Amino acid sequence: MAHLRSVLAIAPLAAQYALAQAGYGISSAGGIPGASSYVAPAGFPTSAFSSYYPVPSGQGPQPALYDPILNITYPLNLTNPDTIPDQDPDPVYYPDPIANLTAAQQQIVINNVLQEVGEIINGSLISRKCSKCIAALTVAKSAAQLAPSLVPAAMVKLCTSTGFHSKSTCEEDFKATTFGAIWTQVLALADVSGLDGQYICNSLSSTFCSAPTVSPLNTTSYFPKPKPANACAPKASGERVKVLHMSDFHLDPRYKVGSEGNCTSGLCCRNNVANTALPTSQISYPAPLYGAYGCDTPYDLGLAALQAVGPLTGTNQTAPLAWTVYTGDLVSHDPQTELSRMYTEYAEDSVYGMFKKYLTGPVFPVLGNHDSNPEANDAPHSMPGPLGQQFSWNYDHVAGLWQHEGWLNATSAQQARLHYGAYSVKNHYGLRMITFNSDFWYHSNFLNYINTSNPDVSGSFKFVIQELQAAEDAGERVWLFAHVLSGWDGSNPLINPTNLFYQIVERYSPHVIANIFFGHTHEDQVMIYYAHNGTNQSLSTALNTGWVGPSVTPLTNLNSGFRMYEVDTETFDIYEAYTFYADVNSFPALANTSHGPTFKFEYSTRETYGPAAKWPADSPLNGTFWHAVTEAMEADHSLVSTFNTLQGKSSVKSPNCTCTGCVEAKVCYIRSGSAALGLACPRGFASVQSKYTGRC
Repeated sequence: MAHLRSVLAIAPLAAQYALAQAGYGISSAGGIPGASSYVAPAGFPTSAFSSYYPVPSGQGPQPALYDPILNITYPLNLTNPDTIPDQDPDPVYYPDPIANLTAAQQQIVINNVLQEVGEIINGSLISRKCSKCIAALTVAKSAAQLAPSLVPAAMVKLCTSTGFHSKSTCEEDFKATTFGAIWTQVLALADVSGLDGQYICNSLSSTFCSAPTVSPLNTTSYFPKPKPANACAPKASGERVKVLHMSDFHLDPRYKVGSEGNCTSGLCCRNNVANTALPTSQISYPAPLYGAYGCDTPYDLGLAALQAVGPLTGTNQTAPLAWTVYTGDLVSHDPQTELSRMYTEYAEDSVYGMFKKYLTGPVFPVLGNHDSNPEANDAPHSMPGPLGQQFSWNYDHVAGLWQHEGWLNATSAQQARLHYGAYSVKNHYGLRMITFNSDFWYHSNFLNYINTSNPDVSGSFKFVIQELQAAEDAGERVWLFAHVLSGWDGSNPLINPTNLFYQIVERYSPHVIANIFFGHTHEDQVMIYYAHNGTNQSLSTALNTGWVGPSVTPLTNLNSGFRMYEVDTETFDIYEAYTFYADVNSFPALANTSHGPTFKFEYSTRETYGPAAKWPADSPLNGTFWHAVTEAMEADHSLVSTFNTLQGKSSVKSPNCTCTGCVEAKVCYIRSGSAALGLACPRGFASVQSKYTGRC
């Protein structure tokens, strides 16, 4: 079987079909780009990595990964499922104190602040919760400025004593080695008595302060030139290439086969979690070899998915993918205490290495919120002293890997080091790929709560505009992509940066930006961007599309999947989108078989939605197409039910969307390309990962 895998990797499509007829687990069907299904061989291909640590029989592999950038081999205890570390050894960063106090004086400051904050919380002098929170932050700011290294322990103590969270959660949130040092930076540098304070308090609890509304935005100073009159996209060439969109791999090298797959809290399929409804040591759902709905991607599932790409898309070494877009998140969903720089670097090495081995054509990746440490946090370079460079270790690492794999040249790699892992590069087909680090609008990047009145505090969008303007001047087409989506229901990004982004999309669409891509939600979703900031949503005002890629990870309650686009080589518009998936519900039954998971064709976007939208066969799947689809959904609610099923990659765990309230919400989400628009939609129907809570 190992030999067959190597043959399939390089065999022309006709030869693959011949192998299928011989019974080697690939089947074909008409009207799709390759085989209709691919049955992975049992276990993982040992050729995936050059060497391995020994593991017990029945457990997933433990590659002995060598890092060509850091010149290290990662130790087994970093990923061994039986020895998961619970302390992060990495350095923490504090703002410089504004006074040179002795240790005793610093402790006095902390004690006084804790007492005063306690009086604010428990007293009756201030009645409104929001006012209490901001007053407490104002007092706490002095502690962060005078005794910063003592603040995390004080926050844990305050969190625990007030019953804000459990002791373990307080430590997870505020210990120095988790997020405590980050929060100390925020307290010291934010305008806690103003807009920053409102954002901070809302982040801590929506019951403290309501979320701030969008701030007025004058774009005059942002754009170097006005939008050209009658700006329009170029004409199609009629020639198409195949492009893969993969997202949210979330590799879990600590996955423990047979452990609790239905744990009470945290990431399941780990040796250190349990189902508390059962007696100690009892397992309610033993973790299958290939993954489960409450777990991240074990090596066996990830490698099965990558092996399936070639056969299902009809690509190989002689007829390769034109390129791959990877929209972020490599690292598993560990609690912060179990994460570290080295664990992040391991995931980057492993997944990018697997991409290089199994995906034909270059890969253009972006960083996701889990591709950092502490998770989701990135610092703008404008922060004082070493604080502005505290995440440069990561940008240096991924830029080095992308250059090492041959995806970026030295100039683009250096650009990625400077721009938080983002770059702008013209690919070999003439399309400009412009990326940005969406942690700078993600609500869980606590450093975003410093200077919230500035929608581009990191300078990321200044870079994007600069590159878009250069593309416009050169007559280039652009794909724009990041990880965290800009809109949908508005729950993920901050409102002001996505408002600016929406204006950027409007300014450079449809003549420059051909398509936009995201990941993050793990679900199959889409968004439309309109002219006039989305105030008039119609066929004539639809400008662009944000494609949200399905995840490889099943977390949570989803099937595993990926997508392939057929793309015109002149306009770089998408003319077809094919999505593929594996049914995670079938994985337990694979324990007694001689094969692995089956990845198979799920649906064609054009065939599924085109007839109802009355869409011409020779027109691209652009923003106008998707608006026509939403109009068809309003007329035929069964089309929303279909969309809802596909949103979860046909998972048996997805709730139904048949009531009027759900239909209206889904249409609204699809039409929402910014947080402001998404937040105006009905709540409770955005994700298929749990039961709907919205009003029907």
